[in-house]
Amino acid sequence: MEKRTVDSTGTTSIPIASIANGLAGRYATALYDLASDQQKLDLALDQAKALSSMLDQSADLSAVLVDRTLDIRQSTRALLAVLDKEGFDPLIRDFVGVVAANRRLPHLREILAALAAIAAARRGEVVADVVSAHPLNDVQRAQLRGRLAEAGYSKVNIQERVDAALLGGLVVRIGARLYDTSLRSRLTRLHHAMKGAA
Repeated sequence: MEKRTVDSTGTTSIPIASIANGLAGRYATALYDLASDQQKLDLALDQAKALSSMLDQSADLSAVLVDRTLDIRQSTRALLAVLDKEGFDPLIRDFVGVVAANRRLPHLREILAALAAIAAARRGEVVADVVSAHPLNDVQRAQLRGRLAEAGYSKVNIQERVDAALLGGLVVRIGARLYDTSLRSRLTRLHHAMKGAA
């Protein structure tokens, strides 16, 4: 999927059609249009965000998506049972069922991210993918929004993800731009600098 770029005013400079390219974009566009037709767009976007968080926070649930040794019917039943238990709307449950039936479960997280990007683009927002070693608290979130506003990104939709391997700091991707202040990245740079000095 092609990355979006932003201009200095914080609006998207690549059309929505570009975001919808690729497998994830096509599925996300289909869900967006279906939810819009059924007047369930806000609900679908909220539940897609909740599902993304569940996938990020549950290693077992993520494993169900990517483990190719599992029977697809078992994976589908397990995932749909979780969605039923959590009270997801039939629109989201049926969509996940279609994704599973088409053997695209390993791409579900990517599809949900594409859905958020399409929705943000249609609202004139910029999506900032933020990866941190630990979940952000409200103060850190506010500080991040302030720094992004200073950089010219006033309308920002922050998508958070946790990756303990970063050790500390943040990795922020906005369109094609990447800001990496993670401790892992700093240690890697230090390692290369020390090798070069030896």
